[in-house]
Amino acid sequence: MTTNQQADPLIGRLVDGRYRVRARIARGGMATVYVATDLRLERRIALKVMHAHLSDDSAFQSRFIQEARAAARLADPHVVNVFDQGQDGELAYLVMEYLPGITLRELLREQRRLTVAQTITIMDAVLAGLSAAHRAGIVHRDVKPENVLLAEDGRIKIGDFGLARATTANTATGQQLLGTIAYLAPELVTRGTADARSDIYALGIMLYEMLVGEQPYKGEQPMQIAFQHATESVPRPSIRNPGVPEQLDELVLWATEKSPDERPDDAQQMLDRLREIERDLGIAPAVAAATTPQRSQADSADLTKVMPGTMVIADPTAPIPQAADNATLLRRRSSKRRARGAWLLALVLVLATIAGGAGWWFGSGPGSLIAVPSVDGLTYEDAANALTAEGFVPERVDENSIDVDAGITIRTEPGEGERLEQGVTVKVVVSAGPRQHSLEALNGQVAEDLRTRLADEVQLNLQDDVLLFSDAAPGIVINAFVTPRSGGEVYGCGEGCEVFEDDTIQLFVSLGPVPDVSGMSVDQATKALTEKQLVVSDERIEQYSDSVDEGRVIGYAERAEEGNWRPGDVITLIVSLGPEPIEVPDVEGQSIREAVRILEEAGFQATTNVPEIVWDLFTATSTNPKAGSTHPRGTEVQIRAEG
Repeated sequence: MTTNQQADPLIGRLVDGRYRVRARIARGGMATVYVATDLRLERRIALKVMHAHLSDDSAFQSRFIQEARAAARLADPHVVNVFDQGQDGELAYLVMEYLPGITLRELLREQRRLTVAQTITIMDAVLAGLSAAHRAGIVHRDVKPENVLLAEDGRIKIGDFGLARATTANTATGQQLLGTIAYLAPELVTRGTADARSDIYALGIMLYEMLVGEQPYKGEQPMQIAFQHATESVPRPSIRNPGVPEQLDELVLWATEKSPDERPDDAQQMLDRLREIERDLGIAPAVAAATTPQRSQADSADLTKVMPGTMVIADPTAPIPQAADNATLLRRRSSKRRARGAWLLALVLVLATIAGGAGWWFGSGPGSLIAVPSVDGLTYEDAANALTAEGFVPERVDENSIDVDAGITIRTEPGEGERLEQGVTVKVVVSAGPRQHSLEALNGQVAEDLRTRLADEVQLNLQDDVLLFSDAAPGIVINAFVTPRSGGEVYGCGEGCEVFEDDTIQLFVSLGPVPDVSGMSVDQATKALTEKQLVVSDERIEQYSDSVDEGRVIGYAERAEEGNWRPGDVITLIVSLGPEPIEVPDVEGQSIREAVRILEEAGFQATTNVPEIVWDLFTATSTNPKAGSTHPRGTEVQIRAEG
């Protein structure tokens, strides 16, 4: 159960009586995403939980609920499904489709620059999902590689509609302007308004980044990047990567036009143009489409690196709506150049606005804030020193953890990278080591239920059960032993004990009693015991028995070692020889009465021709069978007499 994931108090918790939290996937500025199990439907889901310090903010709660409603309206295979939304005490949460895999950001970090085939595959899927949103009147407003999910099964989806708005409510001012600055459309910088074409601009920047390996604009401060978005034109990707086809160059320039009117109207129009380009280049956006004759082996190999699944696209023979061609785009640019004089005048006003905004930004706005440094893995003393050096006030908070050694910092609250004013108190969450639990008596409990509780509630590691035959019913725990995570001695826990999370426990579970084979034939007994996974020895123990017929099984020998029988043990049958023979006693010279008594006490049936009235007057001379011979108990012995 030990992982590299930082401890989190929600892990293991049952949310709303339905969702069992398993592990943390990601943490953002607004919420943390966990993988959880929907116990009602028995499926894995992604659980997005709003940060506790935002749960009392009605505006954030409203945005959180809006994300659920916006995404739930989109029934498209390239949009992450939202199944549920709710509140459990202080927790506000969304239940979303769980897609194990990576984000586009992680793929870019790994490969830096994508191939043309990879880029087309991802852009085709993202545009398809976003076009569904635009058709529904929803603007995403936060398109970036972090929100593009590449599932292990090959599905590509866009998610995180947390900033989405209806296209009729397109104003974004002040704190509402929460989109990532690197993908921010110029109109959001200069006018604070956004519509579907603002998403197109972000897609153009993302397309450039996939083809080139870096973003077109860089700067040490967010306002520097915002200034470039408002004043500069995105260069052709082929300047940095000569392998980019001209068609994709033009698509990037079209999507990143400064004026929204010069861009595609929505994602569908851009998707139509991309699919024209796919046909021109002979590249289909899916591994399954590798039969396209123009695609090279290298392109197919590159495409496979995106994800191993498939994506279905439109039939290549079907007509596609025509987007603006290159000549039209060039004519538009010529017209724009003629109007540049008027635009430059407007630019002066924009720059004045930005200059004033920069003063606010660096004086009292976000630019004056200090980022919380990373202190994870440090001792509390070192973490406190690092925070104090940045002007923060550290406050220690202890928290149990099975992943982080006691005394080591787990995280800060607010988290690493969050920008705060100097003098603000930052909680330093320090590991107190694993939590201790007191277990009640385990013996007599149902093993199946107990295993679930020990793993989920106590977070113990479960070894394979030891199965034993016993007088207890099948499936009942008859003993348990704990191996401490610290490496101490193994100790018993059948009658209850103290444990720490991440200790290891092994349950001894009853299989019920060994079958009673008394009175069976050897073959019957062998079959009954073999069915219980016991091995019947070829050797036999033979014993006399007054109650079990000869050749029948009396029972089985004791186990060679102390303890209960276990599957796989060798068991030896005890087979009856019938009643044990006894010796006929010598009664010669005894009175008939005394001879009868001696024979009957020895176990024989005594008979004589002498009437009982004169037994005391006659003397026994011999017996038949004769004295000294052996015979089964109950055999008739005749007494001969004289007198």
